[in-house]
Amino acid sequence: MRGMIGAVLAASVTVCGCAAPSAGILPGRYEVFGVEEGDMLKLRAGPGTGFVELLGMPNGTEVDVGRCESTGATRWCEVTLADARGATGYASYAYLRRK
Repeated sequence: MRGMIGAVLAASVTVCGCAAPSAGILPGRYEVFGVEEGDMLKLRAGPGTGFVELLGMPNGTEVDVGRCESTGATRWCEVTLADARGATGYASYAYLRRK
């Protein structure tokens, strides 16, 4: 059983292609900005566009940023909605600014 769990974890890391955490991004309160009018920043289940969209966040949405990592050329941060503590996922750092 332990061997099977290890194999599944190893496979998920390989599929994810996740890189080391990004330096220079401080945890704390941020807000969504720079999203085109009528669009929303996607909160995703994992760090990349291949992960399921959980919900959309319009400009001005406040989030608490945890750790961030780079996947390809994009930095993805684990975020929790400030007004909905149970809503946690990943968002592109390009659309977040420190509050």
